Amino acid sequence: MNSSPFANITPVVKNLLIINILFFIGTYTLGNVIPDVLKYLPVYYFNSPNFRLWEVITYMFMHGGFAHIFFNMFALFSFGPIVEYAMGPKKFLSFYFICGIGAIVLQMLVQALEVHAITGGITIQHPGLDSSYMAFGAKAQNLYDLYNTPVVGASGAIFGLLIAFGMLFPNMELMILFIPVPIKAKYIIPVYVVLELFLGVKQFSGDSVAHFAHLGGAILGYIMVKYWRLQRPNNFY
Repeated sequence: MNSSPFANITPVVKNLLIINILFFIGTYTLGNVIPDVLKYLPVYYFNSPNFRLWEVITYMFMHGGFAHIFFNMFALFSFGPIVEYAMGPKKFLSFYFICGIGAIVLQMLVQALEVHAITGGITIQHPGLDSSYMAFGAKAQNLYDLYNTPVVGASGAIFGLLIAFGMLFPNMELMILFIPVPIKAKYIIPVYVVLELFLGVKQFSGDSVAHFAHLGGAILGYIMVKYWRLQRPNNFY
C-alpha cells in the first residue's frame, strides 16, 4: 500500500504543479541573466506598452515570492485532485484556464474604471512616455502604477477551484489554520469570497494583492459549474 501523499494526485494537477514550479525556478535564474524576459510573462493593463496577449495565460504561472507560490500550490494540491476527479481531466483543465482568464478580465475592468476616474477615458496616448502620466498632476503616480504594475499568480484560477469544490462537496469538513474545529466547505469558502470583496473595495494602503482577480476567478468558477451542470460523483463518499 502506497502511503505517499502524492499517490493519489491526478494528472492535470500534477502537470500544473510541475509547470508552476519550473516557472518559479526560471524566474530566479533566467531573471538574473535576462531580466527583460520577465516583462513578457506577467500581465499588464491592456493599454500598457508591456501588454502582450499571451500574458493572460502566462501570468498564471508567475508568482511574486515563495509564500505566494506555496499557498497557491498547496491549495491546488489539496483541492485540485478531487475536483479533477469530479470533472474529468479535459474539463478540469479548461475550467482552470477559464477561471484564470476570467480573473484577469475582471481585474482589467476594475483597472479601466480607475483609469477612467483619473483621465476620463480607459486609455491614454503614448503610455510608454513619462510625460503621458505627468499630465495628470497629483494622480500621475497612481496612473503610472496602474500601467506598469503587473499581475501575477494562479490565485484567480485557484479561487475558481475553491468555488467548484464548495459547490460539488459542500458538506466536506475542512481544517482551517488557527481554527481548532473542522468547518464545512459551504460555510468557509463563501467567507473567503466576501473577505476578498471587502479587501478589494477598501483598497488598504500597502495592499498589493489583486483582490478583484480572485473574485473574477470565483465568479467564473460559479458560472462554469452551473453551466456545465456539474454534480458530485455518485461513487464518492
